Parts: sequence; structure tokens; C-alpha cells
Amino acid sequence: MLQYDDSAFYFVALSFITIYIVPSWYTIIKKLRVALFSTDEEIGAVSRTSAEKKKAADLKKTSKGLKTLNSPGFIFNFVFTVILTVIFVWLYMSVQSNGEVNSFDPFTILGVDPAAELKEIKKAYKKMSLKYHPDKNPNNPAAEAMFMMVAKAYESLTDPTAKENYEKYGNPDGKQSLAVSIGLPEFLLNVDNRNLVLLTYLIIMVIAIPFAVWSYYTNSSKYGEKDVMYDSYAWFHHNLNEHTLTKTLPEVLAGSAEFRECNMTKSQADKDEIKEILAKVKGQMQKPAYNHPVVLKGNVLLHAQLTRQSDTLSETSQENLKYMLRQSSSLIDAMISVCKHQESLNSALNCIKFGQYVAQGMWVKDSELLQLPHFTEVEAGHCAKGKPSAKTIQQYMAIENDAKKGLKDFTAEQKEDVFKCCEILPNMTVESKVFVDDDEDHNVYEGDLCTVSVTLTRNNIEDGEKAGLVHAPRFPFPRREAWWVALGTKEGKIISIDKVTSPNKVVEHKIKFLAPRKGAYEFDLHVLSNAYVGFDHTQSVELTTMDASGLPEYKIHPDDAELDDEPTLFEEMMNANIEDESDSDEESDSDDESEEEGIRELSAAETKKQELQKARKKASAAAGDDSDSDDDSDVEEVHADE
Repeated sequence: MLQYDDSAFYFVALSFITIYIVPSWYTIIKKLRVALFSTDEEIGAVSRTSAEKKKAADLKKTSKGLKTLNSPGFIFNFVFTVILTVIFVWLYMSVQSNGEVNSFDPFTILGVDPAAELKEIKKAYKKMSLKYHPDKNPNNPAAEAMFMMVAKAYESLTDPTAKENYEKYGNPDGKQSLAVSIGLPEFLLNVDNRNLVLLTYLIIMVIAIPFAVWSYYTNSSKYGEKDVMYDSYAWFHHNLNEHTLTKTLPEVLAGSAEFRECNMTKSQADKDEIKEILAKVKGQMQKPAYNHPVVLKGNVLLHAQLTRQSDTLSETSQENLKYMLRQSSSLIDAMISVCKHQESLNSALNCIKFGQYVAQGMWVKDSELLQLPHFTEVEAGHCAKGKPSAKTIQQYMAIENDAKKGLKDFTAEQKEDVFKCCEILPNMTVESKVFVDDDEDHNVYEGDLCTVSVTLTRNNIEDGEKAGLVHAPRFPFPRREAWWVALGTKEGKIISIDKVTSPNKVVEHKIKFLAPRKGAYEFDLHVLSNAYVGFDHTQSVELTTMDASGLPEYKIHPDDAELDDEPTLFEEMMNANIEDESDSDEESDSDDESEEEGIRELSAAETKKQELQKARKKASAAAGDDSDSDDDSDVEEVHADE
């Protein structure tokens, strides 16, 4: 009969605890390393210009130090892992002292040296047997077990038979049989613990586990791709269409399901603050389509970011805005994916440009030169006048540093910041070509799999270098440089749109699609930055497709043709089952054929093909006989009824 075994339970418990504490300690140590020993570059707290110093200082405060670990989830996991680790150590010590995994070593049990004489062994046995005798240790199972081990150890060292068994099998009792037990503790069978065990079982199986499964399912079922809530996707589908303008996108983003809790106005002071900010940004806002407090507050806070008035917000509103900006990248990507699903190219491009404005703290009518540190509309206006003039950021970057305008009132440090920023800003070259893989000529025929190869070359970095973080001092979080590559028709339909995140100097991106019907086509290729304004590229991709009927006829290789005549696995099985029955029929059929066609030796392929055809006929005939017999039986039943 199987018995509950404490030692086996120790091993089972150790295994299950190890499954949890090993990855848990890895996660805890990783977070501790980031909080205490991570470099500024790893957390994105770099200040390449003085304009980024405040952002870098804020990132160090929020991303480094023990205070960054002050979250309920981390604290609970840390405490729970420590408790399990203590239990693990206790179980391990119990296994080492009482577990059957220990090899039987009589010298260790008696505490004597392997070279000890018989007199010394007897002395140690007498001493330990008195120490662990059951009469001196009543109601002590551990002492009783140790007393038996001492006796067995003494026997294995003094009795010739027991000593021989120990040397051969490692046990003085001789070869041991395999023992199987249940890996649960023995106290579960104790009558006194019956109610406690039942109550614990009910709590775990009826309450704890169902609640954990329900919690996990309800939380995970809310989120879709890119960890964006399904409610947000539904909101985007409802509000985005081919006529969506850039000025309406802040309201669309503000209505995301992720913001509905943090943007709920909880007091009259919050409402008054929103009204005050609304009065400041109303001139830059599109007329709101929704008056819901959550959407209105999010819309106002985003416009405070876009118009560079976030410093006037209260501390609570600034935290809410930071939360929105933290989620903005994934949410804007989700908006673009919705536009892709709708095949609306213009809306997708507007969403990408909206992401640029959010990163740089600018809006649609602002000058591109506001991306430069310390620049305002005044400096941007000076740059647009006289010669050399620069109305765009790329025109300004092309001017020599000594001839750059707008720096008259700047200090030496501020001028150096502008020059440094011009080195950081991207200088991109875009090249594209259309081809068909493994094609014999350069023509494209309808139905061909076409490839548009887009090569992006960063001219502002050296070979082997990688693009760094985006220079966005008004965006409170580090952001990696990436580029959106979109291919669309002249009618505004999306063929392909992808985000290229590689930081290499030269990046090649391939777009594949089937060639349309015969004719001449012109597509628009758009390459847009995910965070910089004014660096977008647009090219025309021309494609001429020819009629596929002009292609040479495809000839099947003889080996491939023979494969069509090869029987399938099912046909081989059917052929094997009826082979014995069809031997006589095959002989008679072959005789008839030889009489009709004359004497001619068949090839191996023809013979195999004929055998396969006969097997199929035989199988179909068998199926027909069954159906006929069924029909006959039905007729007989009808006549019998009559």
C-alpha cells in the first residue's frame, strides 16, 4: 500500500519552489541592478546639449535608486520570494539530515574515523546509543530514528554478514527493493488535522485558484496587439477614417481606454484648472467633437504639450500628462495599424506626423526650427529673412555654422548646443528600386511577386556607428530613432506600411506585393521619421506590367510528371489490401490487352500505372457492391412489409 512520505514531499516541494524562485530572483536582481548600478546611457539619461539636462536629471530620479522599486507588485514579489527561499533552505537542510538521498555511512553516523579500531567504535556506539535511547527521548521520532541508525551503523562495522552487505550494496541489510511512496507530508493523514486540511483545500481549490484564473483572464482579455486595450482599438476604428486631419488626432488619442481612469476629474479644483488651460490653448485646438470630461481633459493636456505650456500645469496634471506621453508611442502605432486596416494612406501619414509633434512639443503651424535648442518663434523669424535664409530645418542645417542666423543673443554654450543638435539631427538619403526575384529578364508581368527595395543611408554617422536617442528635450522619456516606410497608390490606398527600427548606418527594407494587371502604374513612397519634423521623404515609384500571355509556355520536367502518377499513401494501403484478390483478374486482363494490342513489353512505369488503375477500379467496384446490397435489402424489407 502506498504511504505518504515526508522525505518524498521534501523533494517535490523543492522542485516546485525552485521553478518559482529561480526566475523570480533573476528578475529581482535584474531590477536591482538597473536601479542601483545602471549607467546613464542604459536608462536614456544623456544630456548632449544643455536643453536635455533637465530631462536627464528627471530620468535619473525616476529610473535610478531604491525608490524606483517602491511598487506594490515588486514589494509583494520580493517578500513572497524571500519566504519561499527560507522554506527552500529549511527543506534542503531537512533532506540533507533526514532524506533517503543520503548514502549510508556508518563512520559518519557514529562520528568515528574510517581507520578507527573496534574498541573506539564500541565506545562511540555506547555513547550515542545512550544519547538517543527512546527511554531518554520519549515522544521524539527523530531521536528514535537516529537510535536505529546508530544500531545499524554499529552492526555494519562489527557483524561480518552486515559488513559484507554494506560493502556490496551500501546497506547492512543487503540489497534493497524499490520503494514507492506518495510525495505528500504524513500530517495530512493525521485525524487531528482533518478539518484544517479540508479547509485549506477548499480555500485553495475553490477560492484562490479560480480567483487567480479569473483575474488573469479578465486583465489579459482587455489587451490586444502592442499591449493596447481592445476598447482603444474600437475607439480608433470609430474615429479614424480617410478624412481624418492631424488637428483632430489629440482628441482621438485622449479618448484611449488607457487614460479613462487617470484623466477622470475628481474635484472642482481639477475642473477649474482644465477650464483655465483650455482658455490658453483654445486658439490652437480643433473644435472638440466630444464633451466627456475624460476626453476633454486629455485633449487639453495634450495641447499643453503641443503648445509648450506644460510647465504651467499643476503637479497632478503634469503626472497625468507624463502618463499619457509614456503610452503615446504604442497608442499612435495602434492608430497607424487601424489606418492600415482601413487602407487609408493619408490618415496613416497624419498619425505619423502627429507622433512627431508630440515628441518635439510642437504643433502644425509652428516652425520646424523650434526643434533646435533655445529657439523660439523670434529666432525662427530671423532665420527666414535675408540671405542666407532658412525656413526649414534641413535648409538651416545646410548653412555653415558661421553663417547661421538666429544666434545673435545666444551665449557661447547655447550656440554650441545648436551646432551639436544639427549634428545629431538625421541626414538621410533614400534610394528605391523595383525588381522581381529570380526573373530571367527585367520585365514585370502581371501576377509576378514584385519587390520594392528601399535603402536608407544615415549620412550623419560614420561606418559602424549606430543612431543614438532622439533629441527631444520636451518629451520626458527616451525615444529611439525609427522610420516609417509606406507605399501607397495615387488614390490614397495603402499597399504597405512598416516601422524600420534598425539603428545601423545603412538599412535596407523590402516591400513585396503582386504586380497588378497590364498597364503603367505610379506609386508614392513615403519615408517619415517617428520623432523629427521636416525630415520626411516622398518619391514616385513607377511600374510597368506586361501581359502574362507573352511568357513562354512552362514545360514540366519528366521527373516531375512521373511524380503525378505516384500513388498516395492511402492508395498504396488500398492496393495492398486487395492485391491478393485481384491477382487472377490482373492475369486475365493482361491477356486481353495483349491480344488487342499485340505482343509488347510494358515499361515499369506503365505497369505500375496499370496496377494502380486496376486497384482503383476494384475499390470503386467494392464500394458499388456494398451500396447495391444495401439497396436490395431495402427492397426486400419493403416487400416483406407489404
